[in-house]
Amino acid sequence: MDLMAVSARRPLGKTGFLASRLGIGDLADRSVPLEQCVATVRRAMEAGLNVIDTAPSYETGYSEQIVGQAVLSRREGMFVIDKIDEHDKPVGPQVQASLVRLGLKSVDCFVFHGVSTMAAWEKLAARGGGFDQLQPELGAGRARFAGLSGHHPEVVRAAVESGRCDLVMFAAGPWCDERFLEALQLARKRGVATVCFKCFGAGKLLGDTAGYGKPLQARPRGKFSSGGQAGAAPTLPHLSVRQCLHYTLSLDPDVALLGLSFANEQDEAYAAARDFSPLSPREMQDIRRQAAEAIADKGPCWWNPQ
Repeated sequence: MDLMAVSARRPLGKTGFLASRLGIGDLADRSVPLEQCVATVRRAMEAGLNVIDTAPSYETGYSEQIVGQAVLSRREGMFVIDKIDEHDKPVGPQVQASLVRLGLKSVDCFVFHGVSTMAAWEKLAARGGGFDQLQPELGAGRARFAGLSGHHPEVVRAAVESGRCDLVMFAAGPWCDERFLEALQLARKRGVATVCFKCFGAGKLLGDTAGYGKPLQARPRGKFSSGGQAGAAPTLPHLSVRQCLHYTLSLDPDVALLGLSFANEQDEAYAAARDFSPLSPREMQDIRRQAAEAIADKGPCWWNPQ
């Protein structure tokens, strides 16, 4: 397969790093042996993907172990993003604990994870708050950049405007609050790196699932779905991988972060990236309409404000 569309590089904001358009999202699963998870990550790396994301809360550190082992032999060419999960606890010990689990001396960016309210953002940005506490870690070389992962568009916008974030992570897909797209445009103007998730709506847009491999307990009008598990043939309205990925790539984030846990998932995403060309406004509108149908009755979308 021609992987030029996957491995082509573009600036990651003002970080100076040239990133692949697709990034490797979390794929940790404790039911899968470590060696197999590492091999899955390396398969994506061999295809040219060079941005990878992890967090302490992903399978209670298992994701960090996987990422650390996967990138150890070629750390130089990878942009590693890790998270700070506990916003009310001292930052330094969290950073150092993550590096121990990773088995690395440093990552490229530490991101405050899942900041979903303005009150939480303001506390992190305040004097002596999380961002101030992160500065000594950057100064000591344990990371090069600071960022934020947000589930509220106003939080993401405030983070971009603050000048405190080198990188922001947020939803950009067929079903997300349109204010995220305004934040994306602002970040582009400010040179803040954008790594965007929820291209597939946590799987909801592709199948009969409440998200992340969870079965859909009941179909509309009380009828039970025979395709409840994620990955089973969907019986409810759904989009294709190609539609979702082409939509997100048309929005033009620096990196579209995807969960690529299996070889067939990787290959389908690569095939969609290979034949990508930007969608027209009319095509984008049609996909949004289909997404509204596909997301219905599949549970709350936690990446959008309530």
